[in-house]
Amino acid sequence: MKKSFLFISCEEAKYICDKSQYGEASTWERFKLSLRLSWCHITRYYSRKNNKLTDAVQKAEVNCLKTDERTKIKEQFEKELAKYQK
Repeated sequence: MKKSFLFISCEEAKYICDKSQYGEASTWERFKLSLRLSWCHITRYYSRKNNKLTDAVQKAEVNCLKTDERTKIKEQFEKELAKYQK
């Protein structure tokens, strides 16, 4: 089966969509993706859901522990655990 120059499969479109979300897709790949999005409702749905997920992750204000805080908590946990293991 001959691979088309402009038209891509749904799986390839999903892969390019993921790359595009992280700014890793080339201009040519984004063009082929937009061509696929113009007529494929499955790819459009995937792209829309992918955009919603990306927006949710970017809007989430996740506060993580710093490395020194994490090590202090780990040391305290190990001390308490050692008390009960004796």
